Amino acid sequence: MGTAFSNALSGLTANALAIDVVSGNLANQNTFGYKANQVSFEDLVNQSLGSQFGTNLVGGSAIPISSRAFSQGAVNATGQPYDAAIQGNGFFLLRRTDGQQAFTRAGNFQLDANGHLLSQAGDAVEGWNAVNGVINTNAAPANIVLPVAGIRTPFATTQFSLNVNLNANATVGSADATYSSPMQVVDSLGTTHVLTVTYTKSAAGSWDYSITAPAADLTNPGNPPSPIASGTLTFDTSGHLTSPPAGSPVQVVLQGLADGAADLPMTWNLYDAAGNGQITQFDQASTNLASSQDGVQAAQFTGIAIGDNGQLSATYSNGDKVEVGQLALASILNPSSMVDLGNNSFGITSETATPTIGTPGTGSRGAITGGALESSTVDIAKEFTNLLVYERGYQANSKVVTTEDQVVQTTLALIGT
Repeated sequence: MGTAFSNALSGLTANALAIDVVSGNLANQNTFGYKANQVSFEDLVNQSLGSQFGTNLVGGSAIPISSRAFSQGAVNATGQPYDAAIQGNGFFLLRRTDGQQAFTRAGNFQLDANGHLLSQAGDAVEGWNAVNGVINTNAAPANIVLPVAGIRTPFATTQFSLNVNLNANATVGSADATYSSPMQVVDSLGTTHVLTVTYTKSAAGSWDYSITAPAADLTNPGNPPSPIASGTLTFDTSGHLTSPPAGSPVQVVLQGLADGAADLPMTWNLYDAAGNGQITQFDQASTNLASSQDGVQAAQFTGIAIGDNGQLSATYSNGDKVEVGQLALASILNPSSMVDLGNNSFGITSETATPTIGTPGTGSRGAITGGALESSTVDIAKEFTNLLVYERGYQANSKVVTTEDQVVQTTLALIGT
């Protein structure tokens, strides 16, 4: 008779613990990156009630096993600059205040006053910081520290290119035989100067060019300002540039700048990397199709955001973006073996496979979506169904206890008589 009591009590304990698991899941249905726990029931070792072959066996329920189901949660855009969601396998790396490494799927990060990227619990987020503009993802991950203010240092123009077509049908000496296009360059102080490149047709397949700078930008401009570079461009019968030949860029030097900046030596690249001329002479109106230069103006820092693939980019008032960091991801072969450290983070145990750390989208690691968060994997309908099942199980086992108690009382009454 005592077996019924112990079996029922084990069932009460098991179902009560299962209800605890459900309550924990429901409490975290809105927790970003939360992975729902699932319950597995097991029976205790049975004991025989005297049957020779053990056919009459009874046994209770063991304490149920609760494990995390690391399935993918829905990824929802938030538009917040420090939010990030993992699509696929992997965990963000954290460094807790006690120095222990931890892992999380929750990407709702924050930035403190000193530029440290932190989890909501205050743990440092790990990855790689840019050093002199270079991010070395082969180095060991470290706490990410981002700029929170400042001015981007200007970078003087060293080279520029123009993609221009000159009208092949222009008549020498006519209005359409002269064409001018602007080219903006940056000096060492970050000041911009608009150069003017003027093309004048001198013969069939031949155009003279001259480059001038605004008089107001020069300390001794002359009247009119002297060209800072000049020469001749020649084209073949197909309208392609032949002279100067490929590998002979035009040297342009802007001297005596009125703002006190250093002289500005530049290279005008007439050909692209494949050796194709960027200036053509076809039967179309002269036009400037595109231009580019490598100078960077001084600019105010305006903010930082996590982009796709976990890149952290600083933005500046001139519209430029500069990569200043990279989030790291860890791939863990058996994540269910990790221990829950609280605050939606996990730690490795002796049974956990060694985490492999690298950049998103490499190896078996998933991708990162910036400005988004992964929702909890809790299915409220499923949890309510489980809750009803466990509640009925608890009630059934409690009924066994009361029934067994009645049986015992009846037996004692018979003995008493």
